[in-house]
Amino acid sequence: MTRQEKAKTLFLEGYNCSQAVLGAFCDVMDMDFETAMKLASSFGGGVARMRHICGTCSAMFMVAGALRGNSVASAKLKSEHYALIQDMAKSFAERNGSIICHEILSLRAKRSSAVDNGDQPLANERTEEYYRTRPCLAVVEDATRFTCEWLGIDETCPDI
Repeated sequence: MTRQEKAKTLFLEGYNCSQAVLGAFCDVMDMDFETAMKLASSFGGGVARMRHICGTCSAMFMVAGALRGNSVASAKLKSEHYALIQDMAKSFAERNGSIICHEILSLRAKRSSAVDNGDQPLANERTEEYYRTRPCLAVVEDATRFTCEWLGIDETCPDI
């Protein structure tokens, strides 16, 4: 199974976009699945469905932090890591139109009034209409593929 397939499966099972992406990288982060799901649970829907930074980006940045982040209070190391994250964000935006959830959704919303960009805390039911009117599943897959490419991670996801 590829990491993209793992992320897609998790999203289709009902995990949020951030959980789906982060869950595909538990092995390389040396993090158990339950911890990863709890960590990413706040970032779905652009942070708690407020439509801010895309949850897939939050997950990508968590993976980058786990693999290339710094744990020392150093302005130099902090700056180097911020440069990596900014480069990732810029490249992701070039691929997906933005790193902001409501902007990514509005790309599809212009064609359908079914996309709710409100900041209500209630999660949408995962229906056929939900998947038809949102780019989220494709963005989950792209963010997972992008994370592998950007950080040099093998796309094969071990069975865990």
